[in-house]
Amino acid sequence: MGFSMDDMKLVVVGAAGRMGRTLIRVVAETPGVVLSGAVEREGAAELGSDAGVLAGLEPNGVAVTDDPLPVFVKADGVLDFTVPQATVAFSELTAQARIVHVIGTTGLGPEDEAKIAAAARHAPVIKSGNMSLGVNLLAVLVREAARALDDDFDIEVLEMHHRHKVDAPSGTALLLGKAAAEGRGIDLAQHSVRVRDGHTGAREAGDIGFATMRGGSVVGEHRVLFAGEGEVIELTHKAGDRSIFARGGVKAALWGREKKPGLYSMADVLGLGASA
Repeated sequence: MGFSMDDMKLVVVGAAGRMGRTLIRVVAETPGVVLSGAVEREGAAELGSDAGVLAGLEPNGVAVTDDPLPVFVKADGVLDFTVPQATVAFSELTAQARIVHVIGTTGLGPEDEAKIAAAARHAPVIKSGNMSLGVNLLAVLVREAARALDDDFDIEVLEMHHRHKVDAPSGTALLLGKAAAEGRGIDLAQHSVRVRDGHTGAREAGDIGFATMRGGSVVGEHRVLFAGEGEVIELTHKAGDRSIFARGGVKAALWGREKKPGLYSMADVLGLGASA
């Protein structure tokens, strides 16, 4: 597939992981973008290998490297679905290079968030706990439902993921919980229940509960329950394929190409007007 000089040059970091390989494939099939770099951690077995072959495609001439800066300075954007420590380090480099940083990494702590916000003063950063169109639409619906239903309706966020996922609740569950809290006009941190075990006492009115399930190869399933007296409203999203997040990430990068430095969400990209 040929590419033009106008194509947005993108780097995939964490290139050898499940999500990294998916991103490489989606970049290859998306008009207007081209893979210009692939980065892995120091000591990774895949260093030096061709990124195309790694992703199950034809060779593309992009060798996997563990030195991000020279790759970043020649690129227009970075697709980053890695781990918090790596994402924070990459955010400093994207700020130096003044290029778009798309962050789909979950499990970021308050200190990580603060460092990313600082980097966003120098480069466009698009960050979301979930890059799919469906989930970001779901967040809008959850916010509206929470606004419409009073405290007589208890809110529970249920999520199921594959056995390899390391953080809980998922970034998506927290995104949905935050949307519900916004609808209710409350602070999620003050009203979230993450664990129930033993004699917990009755459920506090206004709390937003989280239940986490892990197993098998489930890409991601999220349900938000609004449980009232004698009725339950359920909003559900099921992800059947990791490529929905990759396509959202590439769409976000293209959207961010002409944007001023700042911290943006997937809802901004999709024009949904909700914070994600």
